[in-house]
Amino acid sequence: MKNIFNRNTLLFWAFHAFSLGVLWVPFSWNAIGILLGSYFIRMFFITSSYHRYFSHRAFETSRGFQFFLAFMAMTSSQKGVLWWAGHHRIHHRHSDGPGDLHSPKQGFWWSHCGWFLANDHEATPVDRIQDFAKFPELRFLDRHWWIPVAAFFGFLFLMWGMMGVFYGGFLGTTLLWHGTFTINSLSHLWGSQRYETGDTSRNNPVLAFITLGEGWHNNHHYSPSAARNGFFWYEFDVTYFGILLFQKLGLVKNLRGIRKSAEGADIAAQPLMN
Repeated sequence: MKNIFNRNTLLFWAFHAFSLGVLWVPFSWNAIGILLGSYFIRMFFITSSYHRYFSHRAFETSRGFQFFLAFMAMTSSQKGVLWWAGHHRIHHRHSDGPGDLHSPKQGFWWSHCGWFLANDHEATPVDRIQDFAKFPELRFLDRHWWIPVAAFFGFLFLMWGMMGVFYGGFLGTTLLWHGTFTINSLSHLWGSQRYETGDTSRNNPVLAFITLGEGWHNNHHYSPSAARNGFFWYEFDVTYFGILLFQKLGLVKNLRGIRKSAEGADIAAQPLMN
């Protein structure tokens, strides 16, 4: 039994408990708007920043915007940027194999959140993320991951008081955790497989909706470094369009495309946008 009783566990369940604070705050549609904004804005930075940029280098950007991407993703309270990306690289190297950190083959609970809480994986795997660990500002953020979280909660309180803290902070973060974790758990159990990738990764439109495109997980395991996970026009991938907007604004460049098939043909019949 791996040790999941530590400070991470306490924080995790404390956020769940404080989420019940919404029951003591008068309901309003403004509160629902705060909740949805807190969830989807931060989900976008998890998917575009933690995942596609820092884990897979799907595009290039400046050092300043790189810091902004890291800071915004870290408001999600999913530990440090180097920790997140380094562990994700390990997952891809050993997907569903003995070295995979969170394969459902080890049990649903473990793949969903047990691995995240365990002491076993608390240290940042610097050897897996040396390309970004060379930046002192990212190492600082990684060590002090609580700073962006505290800043986010402070912003919510200043803007909307305790309604913002309970709806956007505690409940929004709790839902964000579980939304993100579905990609480690459900995306390897539930859905269809377009490509033979040597693992159990699957495409699931429901999970793609709640994660802004990450649910096209079999696509992603086929071409991990691609800036988009939705390969076809009908595959919902809001994150990719957000990255395209960053490109139009001159904030990012050199978006990486989908890798070629063995026959040399493009996997997607048509690009989503020129």
